[in-house]
Amino acid sequence: MIRHNLYGIIISAGLSGRIGKFKPLLNYKNKSFIQNITTKLNEVCEKIIIVTGHKADEVKENVNQLNIHSKIEFVHNPDYESGMFTSLQAGIRKVTEANWILYHFVDQPGLPQTFYSDFIHQVDNNYNWIQPSINGENGHPILMHYEIFETVQKASKDSNLREVSRNSIVKKKFWECGYQEIFQDIDTEEDYLSLE
Repeated sequence: MIRHNLYGIIISAGLSGRIGKFKPLLNYKNKSFIQNITTKLNEVCEKIIIVTGHKADEVKENVNQLNIHSKIEFVHNPDYESGMFTSLQAGIRKVTEANWILYHFVDQPGLPQTFYSDFIHQVDNNYNWIQPSINGENGHPILMHYEIFETVQKASKDSNLREVSRNSIVKKKFWECGYQEIFQDIDTEEDYLSLE
């Protein structure tokens, strides 16, 4: 199932301030959010980089229950309170050999395994940014080619992916995917309670 020397980067560093609960460890189908995502990425990625910040030890302890240690590397982002972009930068700094990364938020535990299998088959070396979409509305996660890594690293920590995506080096492909879960964004108690 592994394709294109692919690494996963899961951002699990934030304070989860809006929801008032620590999102990585929230339960979904008898696993934590972070365990759900890590388990699925394990099927398609050669390595999984988990970027931690707030409650880093709790995240590590929870993920280590999965017993797939050989594939997982934890990276602590001491600057996590400055925003999610700094966590992406911290994760990319640890990518040594990948041609592609699958950049994943921690609050999308509901994407099915078939999504990932289908998504990685969208890899096309004519592009360096591949994003799932439904009817012109773009979602997450995002596949990024190593051509973009330096642009991300050189950007200000106050930057964001939207700004990076406007760089002339970025060549985007949008995949009309049909998976509504690409819009999953668990920011409130109501969002969590509506999660199926």
